[in-house]
Amino acid sequence: MSTTDFPEQRSTGPDTLAAELLRTPPQNLEAEQAVLGTLMSSIGAASRFFAETLETGITAGEYYRPAHATIHQAILEVHGSGEQVDPITVGEELTQRGELARVGGASYLHTCVQAVPSAASGSRYAEIVRAKAYRRTAIEAAQKILQYAYSDEGDEGDVRALVEQELTAIVAGTPGLATAPPTVGDLYLDYVAELDEIQNGRQTGLTYGLVDLDTITSGMHPGNVTVIAAQSGVGKSTLALNAAVAAAKKGAKVMFSSLEMSSTELMHKIVAAEGRIGLHHLTRKDGLTPESWKEVERLGRELFRTLPLRVYRPDGAFLRDIESAARASVRNGGLDVLVVDYVQLVETEQARNATREQAVAGVSRGLKNLSVALDCHVIALSQLNDDGLMRESRAIKNDASVVLRVERPDLHEPESPRAGEVDVVIEKNRFGPLATVTAAAQLHYSRFVDMAQT
Repeated sequence: MSTTDFPEQRSTGPDTLAAELLRTPPQNLEAEQAVLGTLMSSIGAASRFFAETLETGITAGEYYRPAHATIHQAILEVHGSGEQVDPITVGEELTQRGELARVGGASYLHTCVQAVPSAASGSRYAEIVRAKAYRRTAIEAAQKILQYAYSDEGDEGDVRALVEQELTAIVAGTPGLATAPPTVGDLYLDYVAELDEIQNGRQTGLTYGLVDLDTITSGMHPGNVTVIAAQSGVGKSTLALNAAVAAAKKGAKVMFSSLEMSSTELMHKIVAAEGRIGLHHLTRKDGLTPESWKEVERLGRELFRTLPLRVYRPDGAFLRDIESAARASVRNGGLDVLVVDYVQLVETEQARNATREQAVAGVSRGLKNLSVALDCHVIALSQLNDDGLMRESRAIKNDASVVLRVERPDLHEPESPRAGEVDVVIEKNRFGPLATVTAAAQLHYSRFVDMAQT
């Protein structure tokens, strides 16, 4: 076979790669001019072309030329004020902002209008501009990954985390904040509409599985963290798993990450709770009756087959592994709730001389950042010591929006008149008052239920 049958072999050393990435980024200045020209000439009967162009989602940050981004923003300002958008009104807006000369003067605005082949194709021009911007975002991510990979910083886990973070942002189509955040005036109408729905009884957050707890906290909200704290054996994992299943049954995408229990143990608990099968019957030989087996089979058909609940048992105990699995869940259907059982078992790449409190604080902050980055709610379990105090509590509580402490009155007093009850003490609540919610502890079924259900 001749060597000409093979594609040309190219060097892939750092110098060559760097040179490749330093080429002129993808762009189409003619398309950018056509978009701006469409927006400034779509008046009267052609006004629908203005709306169609903006409906593509194009933003000022997606233009390659800074001057075009400035003009686009001025067009939005004029439109937002209720005025007709044309080269004269846009020019006046730029003049008031002291930016007209910087974008090329009034004549350049007319040049953009003249560059429009057909205003009816404005949305297509916008799509071209957005496609080029997306490619530039991919190149920027590749450059960041390349620079980090060639450096001596971190280890292979850090490199993987950076790669996944950058690729997740690209795949999700969210390269970053492209425009200035909205003002309260922009938010007001949507806020009033949502407020009306809240006042008419719409549930604002995902359910915890307990009616009173949902009422006081208004449920679980994206970008927030709930800490469930309890001593060993009280039932913090049970409460968290009940909440995970309850939210998933309402359609939420949930991932339960356990560093303490195996996937089989978690499945035992879900089957016991949902099938009302004694947990001890599931874990011993010949413990299931034929009727119980039928219930297990029913759950498989009617619940597990469609329940959007993922169970993750990481090979290691590093936060980056949990983050990696969470981002994979986002890419494969989405993620609304992430449960981490439990915080003190998670490790981070801390300095060797870091204290345990500093290490746990790093985990807590990492989970809070993850809830915001992935727009999901995080339930973080925390171990209480024998004195009822949360280990490394300050950092964990600071990062949480809701802190729940689980107490069982009969834990040390089996003959207590409150045997079979559990108190969920709301120690912190950014969405409402502090209170104590009492529920029934049906631990033989591995579940907590509202007192009204007993």
